[in-house]
Amino acid sequence: MKKIMIGLLVATAFAFQSCDDYPDGPLVSLKSKTERVANDWKIGEALDEGTNITSEYEKYELSLTKDGEAILTANYNFLGINYEFTTSGTWEFLSNETKLSFDFENDDADGIYEILRLKEDELWLKEDAGTIELHFMPR
Repeated sequence: MKKIMIGLLVATAFAFQSCDDYPDGPLVSLKSKTERVANDWKIGEALDEGTNITSEYEKYELSLTKDGEAILTANYNFLGINYEFTTSGTWEFLSNETKLSFDFENDDADGIYEILRLKEDELWLKEDAGTIELHFMPR
């Protein structure tokens, strides 16, 4: 019985060995990375070198599908007038699935982000060549 239990533990360890790709987790997940990325997200917290800038991003929403489609929507108010910005595009994994690349119709929204955390209910991204860190949660 002990041999069977040890065998199961070893097999489980090998099955989940690639799940610790991200600095902030998770260590183990039963869902694929693509399934975890595909969601309708909103900003829970935004940081710039540790300084909270969430208020600048709280109206941003990001919809990602399993087949690589992406829609970014931003609602903001300028001089008392509400504006909505929406752009469609694609997303894909880069660097052995440790980064996400976004390619939108509006090139200003394009970017590459390091994945810090990828859970069903959390997606933490850091600008690859910048200082902004975005913590997404499901809408």
